Amino acid sequence: MAQARPAFENPAVAAAYESFPAPQREGLLKLRTLIFETAAETPGVGTLEETLKWGQPAYLTPKTRSGSTIRLGLPKQGGFALYAHCQTTLIPDFRSLFPDEFDYEGNRAVHFKEGAALPLEPLRLLVRSALTYHLK
Repeated sequence: MAQARPAFENPAVAAAYESFPAPQREGLLKLRTLIFETAAETPGVGTLEETLKWGQPAYLTPKTRSGSTIRLGLPKQGGFALYAHCQTTLIPDFRSLFPDEFDYEGNRAVHFKEGAALPLEPLRLLVRSALTYHLK
């Protein structure tokens, strides 16, 4: 269900993506598209707000308050990552479903290597869980 990448409404977010090195940027943009697609097809999520938190692109559900913030960024170890709030059960729950398929950073992130294929369907589950975290 790939759709065109949504336009950037926030110039600061667009600038943040432009500042990422090209190989990581491509993976991060794929995750960004997945977040918007998943939000659009998930009941109860509503409109996403794309902003910066700690200098990283962040995705919130301000109107419905259905979700926990998702952030995208570059970990110190290299590659790129999808971050969830570390005090949620999002990453531990995801790890229990996919213990060996992903590289995890504690309770806060899933790491990816640039150039590697992203397993979009499992990641859609993680994104949907984050976007509906407060509906449980």
